[in-house]
Amino acid sequence: MDILALAPQLGSLLYTVASFILALVVIVAVHEYGHYIVGRWSGIKAEVFSLGFGPVLASRVDKHGTRWQIAALPLGGYVKFLGDADAASAGKDEAAIDALSESDRRHTMHGAPLWARFLTVLAGPVFNFVLSIAIFSTVIFWEGQPKAPLTVDQMQELPNPAITLREGDAILAVGGQPITDLASLSKVKQELPAAALVDYDVMRDGQEITVQGPHPFLPLVSQVSPRSAAYEAGLRPGDVFTQINGAPAYTFQQLVDAVEGSNGAPVALKVWRDGTDMDVTLTPKRVDEPNFDGGFTTQWRIGVVGKVFFEPATAPVGVLAALNSGVRQLWFLIEGSISGLWHMITGAISTCNMSGPVGIAEVSGAMASQGAQNFVWFIGSLSAAVGLLNLFPVPVLDGGHLAFYAYEAVAGRAPSDKVLRVLMAAGLALVLSLMVFALGNDIFCP
Repeated sequence: MDILALAPQLGSLLYTVASFILALVVIVAVHEYGHYIVGRWSGIKAEVFSLGFGPVLASRVDKHGTRWQIAALPLGGYVKFLGDADAASAGKDEAAIDALSESDRRHTMHGAPLWARFLTVLAGPVFNFVLSIAIFSTVIFWEGQPKAPLTVDQMQELPNPAITLREGDAILAVGGQPITDLASLSKVKQELPAAALVDYDVMRDGQEITVQGPHPFLPLVSQVSPRSAAYEAGLRPGDVFTQINGAPAYTFQQLVDAVEGSNGAPVALKVWRDGTDMDVTLTPKRVDEPNFDGGFTTQWRIGVVGKVFFEPATAPVGVLAALNSGVRQLWFLIEGSISGLWHMITGAISTCNMSGPVGIAEVSGAMASQGAQNFVWFIGSLSAAVGLLNLFPVPVLDGGHLAFYAYEAVAGRAPSDKVLRVLMAAGLALVLSLMVFALGNDIFCP
């Protein structure tokens, strides 16, 4: 076997692993820092803050007596508080607690007031949500919003040399349909002819003129979904489909119709990339997609996302508006995740929608390969998922601890150590079973 022939695959694997570890480290660090800092504010002393598990690679002790360390296996992390028997803060170190004075026991997780323990545990998921909002809001603020009138800022090279639309043109109408912004452009896209060229009324250098350009939503790839037919075929953002099953392709909707009407049969495509044509044949996969009714619709997909063919000029977005959009994006993800889980439980959609570590790692690498902004947005999305997962009332997760604290608040006493041990073992078995199931999905699901 030629070792050099394996170099590209090895490089891709390392890139995927590195991207996954980077995303995981950021998310875990923020999650655990939430536990640490709120615990400290609540008077609970942290003995160890660890990124990773296993042998310690580097460590230092700060002025508060907390040892900050980096361990060899970067697949998680933990904060060990004073008096904890383990990293999960589930059991007490009876000997250590008995050796403490009454006042010092107040600084243990098990001796602190109920409100302090509750807030300390809750802080991990909350910090994940805060990270998500910060990322989404920052990206939205950085991008800005398309200004009116809709103006061409950047335009990539396209296969039709007859295009006379230029960067800097302010679009007034397309195909005779008045245009003010992207929303109005989207509304009229179905009314425009599926042709190689469409008339654009634009303002250029103070004069209103008519020029020609492609359909606003031509079959241009803006993003490739990981683990899709398009991703496996090596398609990438910027590719333009010029033929579908031998017929000319002028709009993204033509591609959607051909794929949805394929019933899973291979679709023959001609792709234009950087002045070169190439032929690819993609076999669509069935994908469960959320719909406007809160449910899911199963569609045939090849895994490409389209958009308007030019980058519009943008105007600044206010900080509060960006923050509001960030919060709405977080809520959209949480709502969609809960809906998806419910539909999997009821059998309405396939359980293959649950990804394991391999699938998440592949998505990490794919998003990183499509640009820093896509990767950062992915980190925000994954952080939201981690925060939500940790709120589920399953022992060993933060939500399980919160459920125990809720019981303590109502009953006036904590569950017995024996009950806690049984529930923690059951919770651990459930979590491990789900991890194995998700890993099986990564391996066996198409």
